[in-house]
Amino acid sequence: MSILIAIDQGTTSSRCLAFDAEGRQLAVAQREFAQHFPADGWVEHDPEDIWQSTLATLGEVVARLEERSREIAAIGITNQRETTVLWDRRTGEPVYRAIVWQDRRTAPACARLREDGVEPELTRSTGLLLDPYFSATKIAWILDNVDGARSRAERGELAFGTIDSFLLWRLTGGAVHATDASNASRTALFDLRLQDWNPQLLDLFRVPRSLLPRVLDSAADFGAVMPGLPAQGTRILGIAGDQHAALIGQGCLAGGQAKSTYGTGCFLVLNTGLEPVWSANRLLTTMAYRVDGVPYFAMEGSIFVAGAAVKWLRDGLGIIQSAADTEAIAARTRDVGGVYLVPAFTGLGAPHWDPDARGALIGLTRDSGVDAIVTATLQSVAYQTRDLLDAMARDGTRLGELRVDGGMAVNNWLLQFMADVLAIPVSRPRVTETTALGAAALAGYRAGVLPSLGHLASLYGEERRFIPAMPASERERLYSGWQAAVARVRSAG
Repeated sequence: MSILIAIDQGTTSSRCLAFDAEGRQLAVAQREFAQHFPADGWVEHDPEDIWQSTLATLGEVVARLEERSREIAAIGITNQRETTVLWDRRTGEPVYRAIVWQDRRTAPACARLREDGVEPELTRSTGLLLDPYFSATKIAWILDNVDGARSRAERGELAFGTIDSFLLWRLTGGAVHATDASNASRTALFDLRLQDWNPQLLDLFRVPRSLLPRVLDSAADFGAVMPGLPAQGTRILGIAGDQHAALIGQGCLAGGQAKSTYGTGCFLVLNTGLEPVWSANRLLTTMAYRVDGVPYFAMEGSIFVAGAAVKWLRDGLGIIQSAADTEAIAARTRDVGGVYLVPAFTGLGAPHWDPDARGALIGLTRDSGVDAIVTATLQSVAYQTRDLLDAMARDGTRLGELRVDGGMAVNNWLLQFMADVLAIPVSRPRVTETTALGAAALAGYRAGVLPSLGHLASLYGEERRFIPAMPASERERLYSGWQAAVARVRSAG
């Protein structure tokens, strides 16, 4: 029986999981790593922390497999997207900390470019918007602010990568500098029509072509793990950004199917099939994945803060002991008394795209307590999801159901409230490790272990369906209050 390894490198932790060819989980390991906030709106990771935590979890999983480790057929990698690393091609050492997808330091640069009128052409090429979220301005910032970086890049001495590329470089001992089409599509440098880097955008952002990795299919031969590392000699046969991997792991392989993943942020991705669909409501057009040389496209809405808000309740405010506490607290809270949390800690994502907005608790009275704040935090996730679905509806797509996954998807109260606010059923799969499952599926498909890309997802059906039960008048009253809260935060920003 063949075993598939999934490296799942996320925003707050690195994880590694082993699956058999029937999708059964055989082993898992996870390690958190430090978050760095050197200035307002800045978010950084130490690439060495990412590498060491990834290496440690891979080693733990291989050790737990014991004799069965000889059955490992392939490795798939899935990763936090847009996060930007530049490193020395000779030594492999980063020239600066990784600038995380949440980071907003390049907002002024994006504003200047927007004033210059370049956003429409960028959107036509990449499907994205001018926003600090994406990698292009992060690359430019490092080149312009790290001593000698630009001249070294122009001499071909440096390499750029999103986290998948950085890990691939390290795992292969520097033998392979590549990425997949899904990650490339999140840089604001990749042309969806050309399926290659756009020369005009490289000039616009002043990014030397020599920095960039080769772009391969999401299921491709990315090289082998170097000797001396855990799982040495194993081929790396799949790579996809985390939301794209989750789309595969949820089995959303047909046009019109959508999933929403609730981790640090929330990412709602709608598979649009073989043709890109361009949003008139500031949603993103992006790659879903590319397999067998065929590109598949998606529409996406990105929320910057979802689970991160619960982490803030725990680590920042200290009002809960664990994320699991929130379900019982919300269940006993009949009414939050008009309290809304707008978790714009690093600005607002889709459909607002306001990098200057900041978080706020609105509607507090002397009667407001911990329970109201905790419940309002969960509610904010549902309201932000409603923002995305309403934008998709204005673009002509109305969903019949929403498939959900990620750490927050275990919270029954949240999913019921979400179904109530969205007025559509919310479906939770039996296996919630859909991101890792998608990475394993890509690798297994390329290795010939799996008969199809959707095979693993087809083995697992729905675990629970949450049906809307809230009266329409109550739903609209609550959502109207949310919209007013967002408007206040934006005007304050």
